[in-house]
Amino acid sequence: MENFGERIKNLREERNLTQSVLAKELNVDKSTIAKYETNSISPSCQMLIILAKYFSVSTDYLLGLED
Repeated sequence: MENFGERIKNLREERNLTQSVLAKELNVDKSTIAKYETNSISPSCQMLIILAKYFSVSTDYLLGLED
């Protein structure tokens, strides 16, 4: 079962995005994306929604509640 960080990383890599490009698209620092991917920090509820919309997936998918 994938965790949040793995799901974000996989979605990013499937779209051939670097952490820097994704960070720029979402208006956050590259370090924030890196921390999400290593599960060092969790996104706010608002950022979770932004990520779900950006990748066209559900928040439940990002949180590992559904596949």
